[in-house]
Amino acid sequence: MKKILALLLAVIMVMSLAACGGEKENTDDSADDQQSQDVETQNVEDKQEEEALPEFVTITTYNGDKELVEIEVPYNPERIAVMDLAVLDMVDNYGFGDRIVGVSKGSSIDYLAEYVNDDSIANLGTIKECDLEAVMQCEPEIIFIGGRLSSSYDALSEIAPVVFLATDTEMGLIQSVSENAMTIASIFGAEEQVSALLSSFDDRIAVLKEAAQGKTAFVGMLNAGSLNMLGNDGRCSIIGVEIGFDNIGLGAASEKNEETNESQIVSAHGTETSFEFIARLNPDYIFVMNRDSAIGTEGAQPAQEVVENELIMKTDAYNNGNIVYLEHSNVWYTAEGGITALDYMLRDLEAALLG
Repeated sequence: MKKILALLLAVIMVMSLAACGGEKENTDDSADDQQSQDVETQNVEDKQEEEALPEFVTITTYNGDKELVEIEVPYNPERIAVMDLAVLDMVDNYGFGDRIVGVSKGSSIDYLAEYVNDDSIANLGTIKECDLEAVMQCEPEIIFIGGRLSSSYDALSEIAPVVFLATDTEMGLIQSVSENAMTIASIFGAEEQVSALLSSFDDRIAVLKEAAQGKTAFVGMLNAGSLNMLGNDGRCSIIGVEIGFDNIGLGAASEKNEETNESQIVSAHGTETSFEFIARLNPDYIFVMNRDSAIGTEGAQPAQEVVENELIMKTDAYNNGNIVYLEHSNVWYTAEGGITALDYMLRDLEAALLG
């Protein structure tokens, strides 16, 4: 009897183990099936997302005649050529610097020097004169240029779509930077980054504007030992347009200078003026952007030696310590329109106006 019971127990145990094994096998099969379904679902979703992304996008840009046109460019390009410091600034801020296959290496700004010093990135010439052969050899999907290369627009367009952006002083530098930043961001699908990068500028402008309220200024560019008068329609326009200084040279610019009998007419790049004329205007502030230092002019005199002469020493600007030598003149002269550039420009003004 005992043997029979032992035999029955053994049979029951074997059957139980077999059932558990079958149940485990079923469980494993179910898990494998679920995993396969999850992978298949993910593949479908990835494919749908990939299919939803456009192959090209349409943007508004300038052409070689400096007219606004709509062009089609590759969406999220992998190989880009950049021949404008403001655009290079934006591409760097968006985190797409690793896609740059060529840049203009004739000009450099400290915060963009890594692209100039990188031997794996082709040298495409300067921001004023491009090397078409070098551009062709680096096989870009898209090319970015600034106003200095507008005459090369058609030739470059034979290689790849050309994006030519510029700042519009009538619109204002801040708004121009915002719109250009959004245009470039739309090419890479990085629109959400724009507001975050530009969010602090409006508040900083408001503080500077309050400090400038009711004050006059002469805005000048030091060039080969002469001081050119700048209007509100060219370089440094932010001082008179957004910051709100009364650019005092504008009102007298078209008049005859009675002392020198010379016509004072302001152009977009400034026009040479006399220190007598500046002394007669007697501005509250004198802003000096040093082109000589910006482009590394050999043998150029220090700006202070040129500007602070006997005539200027009679002005309110000098006597109140309000002659402002813009520290980052290379940024003001060659990189205006970039995101980091705008930060540097505002820093220069904040140092002068807010201490």
